[in-house]
Amino acid sequence: MLCFLYIIIFGDLLSYQWFTFGSADDFTSSFGNHFDGYSNIRKKQEYAKQWEGDLTDEILQSMVRDYQEKTGSNDISEYEMTDWEALNAWVQTLWPELEEADQPYIMLSYVDPSQLTGFEERREKALDNFLDMNGQIGEEKEYFLNMYTKVDTPLQYRWTKGWTFVTADFVSQCGVILGIFLAIGIAPMFCGEWHDRTKALIATTKNGWKKIAGVKVMAAVLFTLELYGIITVSSVFLQIVFLGTEGWDMPIQCIKILAAAPWNVLQAEIYEYIYLLLAALGYTGIVLLCSALTKSNYISLLISLAIIFVPMAVSQFLPLWGQRLLDLIPFVGSSTDIFRTNTYHLFGLRIWSPYLLITVPISLGLISLPFAVHFWAKRAKI
Repeated sequence: MLCFLYIIIFGDLLSYQWFTFGSADDFTSSFGNHFDGYSNIRKKQEYAKQWEGDLTDEILQSMVRDYQEKTGSNDISEYEMTDWEALNAWVQTLWPELEEADQPYIMLSYVDPSQLTGFEERREKALDNFLDMNGQIGEEKEYFLNMYTKVDTPLQYRWTKGWTFVTADFVSQCGVILGIFLAIGIAPMFCGEWHDRTKALIATTKNGWKKIAGVKVMAAVLFTLELYGIITVSSVFLQIVFLGTEGWDMPIQCIKILAAAPWNVLQAEIYEYIYLLLAALGYTGIVLLCSALTKSNYISLLISLAIIFVPMAVSQFLPLWGQRLLDLIPFVGSSTDIFRTNTYHLFGLRIWSPYLLITVPISLGLISLPFAVHFWAKRAKI
């Protein structure tokens, strides 16, 4: 119930209706927004329809010009309708030479719209330069440039903020919260028998320790699927209620301009929920192993939480290869890697990180399960 209230009610429902999408009244705090997210989203979607379609130089210039005209009125409700966050990110990334360091306003406010030309060419050049700065040259650079060639151009623009919230914020942030509640629920699964002193009682059952352990594993997996199902079904339901389905065909490049993957928003969202499911199942197996190896509920819970939070805390102090390795631990990596150009090099193969981020965590969990059953059954008989 706490997990549902925190993720769905506070993080999802109230974000749609208030914190994130409520009409702005005071930019100093999200709590300053009005409680009118549903109607405000509809207004923004309707406003954005005038720009929908091919994202050409002319359309981009018109959007920037419209924003600048609306900011002239100093009325928040006027320029809040515009997709200014995405627009500013595009302009900053593709036309950095136009930025003026002494300007107190965001770049979108003062840039000359007529200078925003060559959108597609600059986007390709910016991705090329980005790969060079990351040290991704040679075959690796060619790998992502070839991936980029499959992106349908010109980009098809839709209102971005709603789908940015879903794919770049909400789903990816669910992982850590889900992990905390899974640890609380599952960590006592095996060690709780020692805490409750039920060893003698279990010894009288006819099915044996391994069969009981197998049932415990199934109970933990079903609990994980239930919790995941509640969160996923509820969040998708709210998403459809507030955002509808308009924009599912928008390319992810409208959310992150330097993304190389030829995916649309719907494909990105499906991937992120698959990532969340497989990470949850993988983490369940690891937590069960921790529970089988300890005799204290507290120690089991502490170790289970440390598996997520210690790697996240130390990752920034490690070299890049160490960070990439820790990202393969369930809930430590991020489903938003679909927007990035991270790769792993295994046995001479170059693998895009999103592929390993959905396969390694579940593999770690499956490997952990037989050991959890074995160690608990062995210790219980001693």
